[in-house]
Amino acid sequence: MRILKRIAPTIYIALIFAFLYLPIAVLIIFSFNNVPKSYIWGGFTFDNYVNLFKGSDGAQLFQALLTTLKVAAIASVVSTIIAVISCLGMSYLSKRMQNTLFNLTYIPNVMPELVIGIAFMLLFSFLGVQKGQITLILSHIAFCVPFAVLSINPKLKQLDKNLSEAAMDLGATQWQTLRLVIIPEIMPGIVSSLLLTFTMSVDDYLISNFNVDSTVQTLPMKIYSMTKFGVNPKMNALSSIMFIVIFGILLASNIKNIKKQDKKGVK
Repeated sequence: MRILKRIAPTIYIALIFAFLYLPIAVLIIFSFNNVPKSYIWGGFTFDNYVNLFKGSDGAQLFQALLTTLKVAAIASVVSTIIAVISCLGMSYLSKRMQNTLFNLTYIPNVMPELVIGIAFMLLFSFLGVQKGQITLILSHIAFCVPFAVLSINPKLKQLDKNLSEAAMDLGATQWQTLRLVIIPEIMPGIVSSLLLTFTMSVDDYLISNFNVDSTVQTLPMKIYSMTKFGVNPKMNALSSIMFIVIFGILLASNIKNIKKQDKKGVK
């Protein structure tokens, strides 16, 4: 009985990780499948990676990937800048006003993407704006801002206000205080915001589907259209590459933060 109590937490954690990462492991394994458009394993091959962007399907997949990365990069950077400015502005307000504004920015985080997508579609239609990449970028920025605020605001609350006051007492201007004191202190929140909003933008399907015309196609939209004709190993290969890249970025970021904490602990 004692042994069971000891190993029960380990088994529980192992089951959780299996539930989360087993589908990804299957995805990566089948990206090397030699049989096209099949769930049946037919042998090991690298052809799915070598021929990933070859042919008409590959060219369309590559174009969709470029569009997705461009939109996600713009949306993540702009939404993070807006969030930094918003959080800095809210920090000078009263506690009650801060809580009210923060709760308002939190509402889109729990709102279904379907509602947000339809709302922006109606807004652009009402304004008479032609749907395309511009409307896609604007809708993604608005979608990402609340998540960016959620990442940056806690770091700003942890910031010691005496640091900025001390910097200005020593002769620093407001811009120098912001650039040399405040921004470096909240940089982990900014990095988290960039990673989170970039991932959210790349992953989005519903908002993109409602706010572009037929000439623009993001990667989730392209993958969804490909699944109608069966499982394509190229789709598995591209998804595996994206997972490995994002996992590598997160791992490097965490290692960097751990090293910084270790240096602070030594000092």
